[in-house]
Amino acid sequence: MRRCLGLALLAKRGFSTSSSGDKIVASVLFERLPVVVPKIDPVVYAFQEFSFRWRQQYRREYPENFLKKADSRGKGEYQIDYTPAPRITEADKTNDRKSLQRALDKRLYLLLHGTTLSSGKPAWHFPEKAYESEETLRRCAESALKSVIGDLSHTYFVGNAPMGHMVTQLNENHKETPSLKRFFFKSQVIAANKFDIHKCDDFAWVTKDELLEYFPEQAEFLNKMIIN
Repeated sequence: MRRCLGLALLAKRGFSTSSSGDKIVASVLFERLPVVVPKIDPVVYAFQEFSFRWRQQYRREYPENFLKKADSRGKGEYQIDYTPAPRITEADKTNDRKSLQRALDKRLYLLLHGTTLSSGKPAWHFPEKAYESEETLRRCAESALKSVIGDLSHTYFVGNAPMGHMVTQLNENHKETPSLKRFFFKSQVIAANKFDIHKCDDFAWVTKDELLEYFPEQAEFLNKMIIN
């Protein structure tokens, strides 16, 4: 009986347990993973070279006739001409931040420009939605992303729990909701090179370093939350 009463109270109260009237918002960090292998750090490359040369000193010596057996095997009369795709694309050269075909060795994140829930004024922000009556905050985050790109078949939400949490104090014009509690969820691009972005004035796909330039005041928080 007591358990049923508790469940009924939770259903009536909804997700929010805040008694101060704070607004809860689900934001989505929508990222495209690296397409090509990132370049090796010079320090790591130097260590690998040293390690290889060190092993060569003590490698096993094989007889010459044994090594020539591999060369005597039949080889087909064919040749594969393979030219790797360039790491620098046209979008990189023109700095086209609306294209996913740039910064192929880094992660890209979707930013939108339009009216924000915190200030009510046009600004750069992540896909977001105020929590209303969804079953969970993740459902709210899915709804936020769906309202921007439409179909979610080319997306993957990483886990059910948020990856970060931020509290923003609102101005005096929002006396009923003194602060805004924003929960960040991570979603990734799956097998897609382009999305039809709508319900915003503008959008951009940016790297982590570029992302911090858009939010200098939250740079420390974002730098800790986003680990590349």
